Amino acid sequence: MGAETVRPGLARPDDVVLSWEGEAVVAVRLPQLSESLDHILVALERRHGMPLSELDRKAKQLVVRSLEARGAFSVRHGVETVAGALGVSRFTVYNYLNRSETS
Repeated sequence: MGAETVRPGLARPDDVVLSWEGEAVVAVRLPQLSESLDHILVALERRHGMPLSELDRKAKQLVVRSLEARGAFSVRHGVETVAGALGVSRFTVYNYLNRSETS
């Protein structure tokens, strides 16, 4: 997901500091959620072996369901980002989301 490790002394308030036997040994800096969405989209393209925009409608619906389960649409501009990656409109993404709720 694009996380990086830093020395505990360089940890920011939102970093996760990991301890071993009571001593801080490393801090994990998580990327902003919007950056994570980009990483997830790239991983999905690799998994499918092609740009997401070239998938058929059923595969795009499955991608949207997968992204919804991972919280992609809680990110600001998440729907727009996903729509752009899929080569569809925001309206289509919302339709896919509504369809998955009723299925």
